[in-house]
Amino acid sequence: MSNLQLGLICVGIAIMVGVALYNSYVTRSREPRHAKKANEAKLPMDPGLTALLTEGNAATAPDTKEEETKDVRWDLPEATLTVPVGPSVSRGQLDSLIDVITPLNLDHPISGDFVLAAMPPSRRVGTKPFSIEGRPLNETVWEPIRMSQQYAQLQAGLQLANRSGPINDIEFSEYVVKTQQFADVISAQADFPEMMGEVARARELDQFASTHDARLNFTIRAHRVVWSVGYVQSHAASLGFVPGSLPGKMVLQSTNSSVPMVTLRFDAQAAMADDLEQSSVSEVSLELDVAHVASSLNAYSRMRNTGIDLASEMDGILTDDSGAVLDVDVLAQIGKDVAVLYADLEARDLAAGSPLARRLFS
Repeated sequence: MSNLQLGLICVGIAIMVGVALYNSYVTRSREPRHAKKANEAKLPMDPGLTALLTEGNAATAPDTKEEETKDVRWDLPEATLTVPVGPSVSRGQLDSLIDVITPLNLDHPISGDFVLAAMPPSRRVGTKPFSIEGRPLNETVWEPIRMSQQYAQLQAGLQLANRSGPINDIEFSEYVVKTQQFADVISAQADFPEMMGEVARARELDQFASTHDARLNFTIRAHRVVWSVGYVQSHAASLGFVPGSLPGKMVLQSTNSSVPMVTLRFDAQAAMADDLEQSSVSEVSLELDVAHVASSLNAYSRMRNTGIDLASEMDGILTDDSGAVLDVDVLAQIGKDVAVLYADLEARDLAAGSPLARRLFS
């Protein structure tokens, strides 16, 4: 074999090796980024579920169980922990600020059992919530109807407006019919307000709500390489997010509210894959429903900082929902607009995060 042939063979082998290495590099560079197993954040488990799963072990070692878990945290960062609890007392929610309220005058006290049996099957009129409340004997607080309770007064209510719009003449008429039928069953006298005034009030409230309804949405888009679902979940968990109620949803809770401050979403189909490390996504979104979160929680600042941190750690680009890049100046201006909105809501006695604001912006 001549030197020329040997040279050509060596050149051919070198080319083949080079092509193989290049293809390997391209394949790896285009694979979804994966979370590092050694540092992967462990998604939290609800303590109640943990207690059920370990109930058998607890029964055999009741004394050591408490010692082992005393200093062990099940949650993520303490600043984001929340444990939703019910109200200490049952209070009525109807308010003349956002509701049509109709007194139902009674000749004598009436039992909650009878009221519940006589209630209409539907708790809505059109797209608006309809409710009945009562004032127990010798009390001044209105409450939802309860069994084994005696009520001295009742009242019916219909929400004036929500994100579906204000009530109209047809809905008000339907409310009157439904309330009157209920009043006839319990032998009460319904004192309805004037329709034109309530409909006009609903329109004014809806106009205010429409100009103060802010739902912010930031998008983080993969810059060079897409991410695996596990990679996204790991980074989100390190910043305090916990799994939400739906696939592809994670939430950032607060210490003093059961309403999530910020919601993170990504492709639900990818989130339901059998292998989350092989399922990829190219963008995630951060959402903040401003009217549902109290201003004292500084939710926008948390959303802004979270977006910046995630974009930096995952090599992504922070944009708005139209694809425009969000720089420092734009983020600062949005923060000023949010502060103005908070002030306007509070001036209208509809402070963000309050029960009334959450009902109106629903």
